[in-house]
Amino acid sequence: MKALVLEEQNTPFVLKEVPDPVAGPGEAVARVLACGAGLTIQHYKIGRAKIETPRIIGHEITAEIVEIGPGVSNVKIGDPVTAYYYLNCGHCPRCLANQEPLCENLKGNVGKECDGGYAEFIKLPAQNFMVLPDGLDYKNPPAEVGVISDAIATPFKVNKRTRTKPGETVAVFGAGGGLGIHQVMLSAWAGARVIAVDTVSEKFEACRQAGASEVVDASDGKVIEALMDLTDGNGVDVAIDYVSAAVTLEQAVGGLGVRGRMVTLGGSGQTFEADAMQMLVKELDLLGSRYVSKSEMYQSLELVARGEVWPLVSDIRGMDEAETIHALVEQGAVTGRAAILIG
Repeated sequence: MKALVLEEQNTPFVLKEVPDPVAGPGEAVARVLACGAGLTIQHYKIGRAKIETPRIIGHEITAEIVEIGPGVSNVKIGDPVTAYYYLNCGHCPRCLANQEPLCENLKGNVGKECDGGYAEFIKLPAQNFMVLPDGLDYKNPPAEVGVISDAIATPFKVNKRTRTKPGETVAVFGAGGGLGIHQVMLSAWAGARVIAVDTVSEKFEACRQAGASEVVDASDGKVIEALMDLTDGNGVDVAIDYVSAAVTLEQAVGGLGVRGRMVTLGGSGQTFEADAMQMLVKELDLLGSRYVSKSEMYQSLELVARGEVWPLVSDIRGMDEAETIHALVEQGAVTGRAAILIG
């Protein structure tokens, strides 16, 4: 099969022929149609996150099952599938409680600890393949369907973590990014008034089209003042930080109103200061959110299948242009998401 192999981190992909994978006990093999090219795997490629090489990266797939190994019952040949990113055990108390991202026996991630979707075929534990719902036309277009597993599912879970209700005001930090713009979309879908916060003014129109009522240019550093001005001094109900630098985290907390909720999703993952008295007086919630459960993944797929939301993929290319795609992702030049067509 053809595969984009990362021979070493911070080097170009090598497009070459490698042996087709073979399903063993409890495993399945799928033919990949498309794979999303997000910032997570760019971190792998460039070396900001350590992985063992050589490796085939990528996990936001649209695929079809072509082979199943002994003992597999959750998928069958011909099933349209995507992949669940975490290599969870499926039987610990966390997994059984629909908390797979907190699995007590987590073995890593698809495309990191095992080969991923930048290849014509992918082999995974069968439990990591998730069958796409009826009504989701995965062949037209496959790129958009592949990114649902991250771009739609992640903000869908965030809405649950923040308990966002219709009529509330939500500020999204890093709103122009691949996940941020989908958070704008999902927060608006939940009935909230959305304020998009970013430093790249060129992406503000896309944020508005995704559902933002107002935008705040964070480049002048006066974000808290802007949020207070837009809420008549009351502060926002929810602040969602996809940047998670110390400055954005402190701005997010500082912009909250009474019983406001701030959630961080990694990003820079920096240490920050919060005013304990303000947390007390306003009864604030400071939260973290870590990927999604399989149940939340299914709900997100159904959401798209019903036509209630649709992922924004603005750059789709073939395997021979993978370097170009990743360069654009690195530069922050992609509006929404990018993807690579495989099959």
